[in-house]
Amino acid sequence: MKPVIAALIVAAGRGQRMGSSGGPKQYRLLAGKPVLTYSLRAFLDHPQITHVQVVVHRDDLDGYEKAAPSSDKLQVPVLGGQTRQQSALAGLEALTTVNPDTVLIHDAARPFLAAELIDRLIDEAGNGAAALPATPVTDTLKREDNGTVSETVSRDGLWSAQTPQCFSFADILEVHRRFAGENTSFTDDAAIAEAAGIAVRLVEAPASNFKITTEEDLDRAQRMISTQITDIRTGNGYDVHRTGPGNAVILCGVKIPCDFALVGHSDADVGLHALTDALLGTIGAGDIGSHFPPEDPQWRGANSNLFLEHAAGLVRERGGGINHLDVTLICERPKIGPHREAMRTRIAEICDVLTERVSVKATTNETIGSIGRGEGVAALATATVNFSSYSRLE
Repeated sequence: MKPVIAALIVAAGRGQRMGSSGGPKQYRLLAGKPVLTYSLRAFLDHPQITHVQVVVHRDDLDGYEKAAPSSDKLQVPVLGGQTRQQSALAGLEALTTVNPDTVLIHDAARPFLAAELIDRLIDEAGNGAAALPATPVTDTLKREDNGTVSETVSRDGLWSAQTPQCFSFADILEVHRRFAGENTSFTDDAAIAEAAGIAVRLVEAPASNFKITTEEDLDRAQRMISTQITDIRTGNGYDVHRTGPGNAVILCGVKIPCDFALVGHSDADVGLHALTDALLGTIGAGDIGSHFPPEDPQWRGANSNLFLEHAAGLVRERGGGINHLDVTLICERPKIGPHREAMRTRIAEICDVLTERVSVKATTNETIGSIGRGEGVAALATATVNFSSYSRLE
């Protein structure tokens, strides 16, 4: 059976070191999106994570609703306590309804969590041990006494702890409950595990997984996103259907009265078929026929929006954000111009993108060839998809 692995994001802090003018740091904007959104997406988009629980402050419920993407993995948020330790316990208690095998506890203000680090933490934790992402300390350390250096501290064997920290759910819940009534000052969950005798394994993590604590940290994060190298992919699609008896055609999801129909196994919408192939091309996922075989009777007369929705969903599952969709319809008739905006709107609805990211054009074949003789209608389509780590937030 697939293990149940939950992520717990602690987002109830007030972020005093950031100052109060911009609100809590987890809701400050980073490239136009709340910092929390990035942390959420890291887990929501990860295939091993089955549930995501967030702990919030009672004053931040509106901000949370704006920051949280729609996902079946996302649990109803719970309110935190006065300390981080209390908030973490509140989140763990909420997860008892799910009873996961493993839980990763993460700071909301670490927006650059990589999927591969989640993988390594899950792999390292187990057999009664926990896993802690950390970076080796490289700076010389000084201990201060009344404003002056009292000694130089050896950095040998010292590491800077990060999150998410990965635990057996049952183990970390038990030790959190054990220490809940004591006057303790644990600064992270690994410290609680250590106090209970749980072995905590170190997993070397990238420095990019830093926590936004100050305005300088937020500026650093903005610079990181602005210099992010993007992975732009383009896919092309082509489809053609012959004409036959009828009184309407469906093109780009819009039914248009006409003195003929298009013949096909489904509704013969050449525009949506071409767009479907274009999107599939950006992820190397074959063509429309490999996903919806024409010999399969369940697709007879099917609405082609199902095909396009499927392709758009596959693109998003692979971390892609649809930048632009362009389709050209090639036919002598019907006239496309009067229906162009309705087509753009329908495509945008199906793919869940802004209408401004959709282009519909039309041309004739100047009476040349089978299309020119009115024996069929064809479509050419191009899809542009951004596979940058952050394009999924668009």
